[in-house]
Amino acid sequence: QVQLVESGGGLVQAGGSLRLSCAASERIFSINAMGWYRQAPGKQRELVAAITGGGSINYADSVKGRFTISREYAKNTVYLQMNSLKPEDTAVYYCNVRTIRIDYWGQGTQVTVAS
Repeated sequence: QVQLVESGGGLVQAGGSLRLSCAASERIFSINAMGWYRQAPGKQRELVAAITGGGSINYADSVKGRFTISREYAKNTVYLQMNSLKPEDTAVYYCNVRTIRIDYWGQGTQVTVAS
């Protein structure tokens, strides 16, 4: 069973930066997309950023210009560089890997931005 392990979350002051990493426990084939979602208390899970197998990237409007997603397919790893963080970015961030057959999810990592 493939596991996604996230790291890099934590507490940061507004305006600060964090880098999230997500590594798969084994090679994943037929990847359609790798991405990051987040869920704040009382809110639905939302897409933050995703990168397709072909390299197309999609960002939520709220993070454009501040967050950057990148990947290392050979290492089955996806990253999320988060700059100029705002209190409204506070949420649990989840890694997602979508294949033709199944979606894999990480356990989530907490990001808290203090004002």
